[in-house]
Amino acid sequence: MKERLEALREEALASLQHVEHVNALQELRVKYLGKKGALTEVLRGMGSLSAEERPVIGQVVNDVRAAIEAVMDEKQNFFQQEETNKRLNEETIDVSLPGRCLPTGSIHPLNKVAQEIEDIFIGLGYSVAEGPEVETDYYNFEALNLPKDHPARDMQDTFYITEEILMRTQTSPVQVRTMQASHGETPIRIICPGKVYRRDDDDATHSFQFNQIEGLVVGKNIRMSDLKGTLLQFAKQMFGENSQIRLRPSFFPFTEPSAEVDVTCAQCGGCGCRMCKGTGWLEILGCGMVHPRVLEMGGYDPNEVTGFAFGMGVERIALLKYGIDDIRHFYTNDTRFLSQFARM
Repeated sequence: MKERLEALREEALASLQHVEHVNALQELRVKYLGKKGALTEVLRGMGSLSAEERPVIGQVVNDVRAAIEAVMDEKQNFFQQEETNKRLNEETIDVSLPGRCLPTGSIHPLNKVAQEIEDIFIGLGYSVAEGPEVETDYYNFEALNLPKDHPARDMQDTFYITEEILMRTQTSPVQVRTMQASHGETPIRIICPGKVYRRDDDDATHSFQFNQIEGLVVGKNIRMSDLKGTLLQFAKQMFGENSQIRLRPSFFPFTEPSAEVDVTCAQCGGCGCRMCKGTGWLEILGCGMVHPRVLEMGGYDPNEVTGFAFGMGVERIALLKYGIDDIRHFYTNDTRFLSQFARM
């Protein structure tokens, strides 16, 4: 049996010298070392050996197996390295070739404008306050001097969830929440950005969901002139150093007196054009001195402190800033339109 094992080793090693690919190597592995291989067949005959011969033949079997496996492993490593080198040669990258430009995203124009507005007011000493979009009737209306059945509620066609829960129609509730959380302390200087909702038909200038940024200042000796100076500084930073503003009397239940604010038309510089309908002015926001009743609801004594508030639509500012004629462009996800703002 020893001679048979030696012959098997010589035969296997000779066959391995001529193997040329990994499949042939696997076939030889099965032929000599598999469950039905030649070496296994020899092992089955060990039962006929004497007790003295079995250890000797067992050692020979182990030596033969080790010799064959060593050559097979060497061949296996050789074929693997050869395959790796082949793939490296086939997949070589020519670094001198020009690269392919991949499309890159950019900040959405509405986010860009909102961030710019926030940066302006943060630079003026304001902080950013936020509140829930699902709001109560109390904070959205009653605390802002709009009791139930007040006719001014018709100006804001509201999405009601229940009789007392609604989708906020403005970010002004954040102002009331901030005043109540301040427990009468002053000063307060905040802006309140966020989404608001109104039952409106989508057209070139309206949407059922849009973005607002409102501002609130409360303190001692706050005057209308402070409000005008603040808004003038905002207009100059947003629309250009030569921009001017004008205030027109208006009505809002939560401010008294109230005003609409116009800015010099950015397209014609105030000379009159199609965009401003020949007036030289464009309306940008509403504002006014905080109504004494709103101050009381916020926990302040209107005899001791005063305040001003203002509110603007981000979409409105973006339309005017970029000369866009349809608010729906912001929501249609047309990359041809949106990509223009990556350079601004």
